[in-house]
Amino acid sequence: MSDSDTHIPGGKLVLVEFDEGIAWVSMNRPEKRNAMNPALNSEMLAVLDALEVDDRCGVVVLTGSGDSYSAGMDLKEFFRESDSLAPEAWHQISRVAQTWQVTRLRHYPKPTIAMVNGWCFGGAFNSLVACDLAIAAEEAIFGLSEVNWGIIPAGNVLKSVAEVMTTRDGLYYTLTGETFDGRKAADMKLVNIAVPKAELRERTRALAKTLLSKNRAAVRAAKHAFRRVEALSWDDSEDYLAAKLDQLRLTDPEGGRNEGMRQFLDAKTYRPGLGGYQRTHKDSDKA
Repeated sequence: MSDSDTHIPGGKLVLVEFDEGIAWVSMNRPEKRNAMNPALNSEMLAVLDALEVDDRCGVVVLTGSGDSYSAGMDLKEFFRESDSLAPEAWHQISRVAQTWQVTRLRHYPKPTIAMVNGWCFGGAFNSLVACDLAIAAEEAIFGLSEVNWGIIPAGNVLKSVAEVMTTRDGLYYTLTGETFDGRKAADMKLVNIAVPKAELRERTRALAKTLLSKNRAAVRAAKHAFRRVEALSWDDSEDYLAAKLDQLRLTDPEGGRNEGMRQFLDAKTYRPGLGGYQRTHKDSDKA
């Protein structure tokens, strides 16, 4: 991290790099395949809180240092060394992990992309699924290996798996403990796409830049709305989305709806389906 970035937490177990509106956030325990321990979880939560209000960050890309995304939870630090803790202390450690890996990422106000560059096992599935989008290296290795240890994928890992994978696929890899690569992950819709590892960062960067080119308020409202309507009835969803649309019109600093209509109906410079309207608001260029 440069001197200008020193007010962002992290720098040890979580690294942050700013790149034209993209915050590349890396879990940084490469010698442990970026296994998540209590210290990393606490640092990551602080980093995400800081990036939420940092104008240099328009999109968060979550990845891992070295050749791994994350091998999951650190078995020694997160489990064995915590066996003697009082229940209250254990729940506090567990709550921090669940907060950033699931709750925080699922409802983060800025778009998030998981970039799976290597090993992705067990508990790492939570942050992978919680991110809005996911890209994997074709060579990446995924696995739900808990059954091989005589345990189950807990900590809401199975909930994450069940949200994006079919019942057959989810049960197969949960019960067998077999691994699979990035191509298979894309086939099963665990990730959006898989590309050769040599192309991974540039493909991820291109996707992030696409998100940055859109109306920020609309992207935020759309992702939150998508998460909410999944659990609603059709009638409740219709009512919620109408209210969300009205809210967006009142809170969008760019006035995107009116500008899009003006460019399409009056100026004839916007063709829906072929890209976004031309953003002219002064805030549109902020990182």
